[in-house]
Amino acid sequence: MQVTVKAFATLRNIMDSKFTEELEEGSTISHLLTILMEKYPGLSDEIFEEGRRELKDFVNILVNGRNISFLNGFDTTLNNDDLVVLFPPAGGG
Repeated sequence: MQVTVKAFATLRNIMDSKFTEELEEGSTISHLLTILMEKYPGLSDEIFEEGRRELKDFVNILVNGRNISFLNGFDTTLNNDDLVVLFPPAGGG
């Protein structure tokens, strides 16, 4: 199955801003993140708390517009043609 991944803000310096990833049926957000961290060195440092598999404050991962924290978190199952969006913290003013 295929999912589309979009990255915003500082993540665009590490990874492509939009791409398609081929996954096995029944894959989860956790599995996708593992693949992405292998493919894009530095991604883990940008989205996870140091030394922990916990998202940094203000990092959001959306599946089809819904935050994974309101779904099944890292265990959220992905389906063919899902859109996964990664939003890191962004500052400005």
